[in-house]
Amino acid sequence: MKPLPHTYRVTANAGQTGTLALQARGLPELEVAPPLDFDGPGNVWSPEDLLMSSIASCTILSFRAIAKASELDWLSICCTTQGVLEHVEKKTRFTKVHSNVQLKLPHRAASDTERERYFDKANRLLLKAEQSCLISNSLSAECTIECEITQ
Repeated sequence: MKPLPHTYRVTANAGQTGTLALQARGLPELEVAPPLDFDGPGNVWSPEDLLMSSIASCTILSFRAIAKASELDWLSICCTTQGVLEHVEKKTRFTKVHSNVQLKLPHRAASDTERERYFDKANRLLLKAEQSCLISNSLSAECTIECEITQ
């Protein structure tokens, strides 16, 4: 990792109606519009979708790094993140964000005790990944995680 601080820059362009275009250096353009809940078309990414996807992505990428450093062998991970948008103190904001993470571990021929230690380690690393997610750490919303670990 490069030393901090890091700077990220995105440009949004739009006309009076229709979608807007997000651009960042070296990345494909992304079309954005309000979600259906705000009378948007519902067929393109919204700022709300992008925020939730940022939390889910950050959780997985943090887990990858932590699992690698901890030498945890795993097969796949899926993170579904849902946020609750509410009107609080004259502002509309996300008040709660909940992530459900499903982690699949490889089968190991081991005793029940060893298997339990393996699952406990995976769970600890998932919780550490959630706590390390710089996106959710930047929010005032209450962020929670639920972990489902299978083989």
